[in-house]
Amino acid sequence: MEQISRIGMDTSKHLFQLHGVDAAEKPVLRRTLRRRDMITFFERLAPTRVAIEACGASHHWARLLRGFGHEVQLIAPQLVKPYVKRGKNDAADAEALCEAMSRPTMRFVPVKTAEQQAALMLVKLRDRLIRNRTQLVNAIRGYAAEFGIAGAKGIAHVTTLLARLQADVTLPALARELFAMQAGEYAQVQAKIAVVEAKLLAWHRADPCSQRLAGVPGIGPIGATMLTMKTPAPEAFRSGRQFAAWIGLTPKDHSTAGKARPGVITRAGDEGLRSVLVVGATAVIRHAQRSQARVAPWLVKLLKRKPPKLAAVALANKIARIAWKLMVSGEHYAARVGPVGLGAAA
Repeated sequence: MEQISRIGMDTSKHLFQLHGVDAAEKPVLRRTLRRRDMITFFERLAPTRVAIEACGASHHWARLLRGFGHEVQLIAPQLVKPYVKRGKNDAADAEALCEAMSRPTMRFVPVKTAEQQAALMLVKLRDRLIRNRTQLVNAIRGYAAEFGIAGAKGIAHVTTLLARLQADVTLPALARELFAMQAGEYAQVQAKIAVVEAKLLAWHRADPCSQRLAGVPGIGPIGATMLTMKTPAPEAFRSGRQFAAWIGLTPKDHSTAGKARPGVITRAGDEGLRSVLVVGATAVIRHAQRSQARVAPWLVKLLKRKPPKLAAVALANKIARIAWKLMVSGEHYAARVGPVGLGAAA
């Protein structure tokens, strides 16, 4: 086989499509391998550059191939798509990966360690459990409404509602039995969430970067851990604005002929990370309004012109930029004495 300069590898559960070129950009490798054969192939191959489309399992394969001495680079799927010439199949995807990795301006995804992926499981597990709890609580409220019973809003009042349902002797015995089953299920979900959140809090307390981020208004322990876990290489971003754009908190650009036409936010990147920043910004604005605290002039003007939710997104953008600065510089947040909106790194 001729000397391979770089390889694009399209992954799946069982089959792996390889596309390799030599130093003259001539294709010298087009092969489909099963999982075991793929590992053997790279174990015997001389060290070379390999591109893999970023996904959940790609970090595992990157760590494995790096152990064989190869230089592995992960590329986001949306950055690979423009290099697919025609059609959609494994061979075309592998060729597009091989082409994309050769571009001098291409951006690559940092490879996560096994420990980082394990920590991210905590966040994902918590999200799933909270969705399950929300689904269960909505079902309980719906069933209760069928019997003319309504509970107060908020997750804190669910236990009271369940106690009322259990004590209501006017309900059929079967209904009380089923409500009791759902009460037991709710207690189990609550216990699991408590365990996961305790582990997240312990991780937060053990990580210096996460503790620094928690000092920013609008970022709590959960938001700080998510920012730290989901941004293993903050120095890969050139600026805070690029970091905010990666999260999806910057407006879409529809400019042409010298006319700027910004649109809604792009909603790119991680939805959970963007959501926790917007929720935190909303809490900052509500606290400032309820406590009659002084708000920064730019935020006051924005709240007069735009709805509170849009202002919260703008504040979330600012929070993201401050978080990036703290992660890159290692500095601590210094709250300015005066209006809310926000302080600076120090």
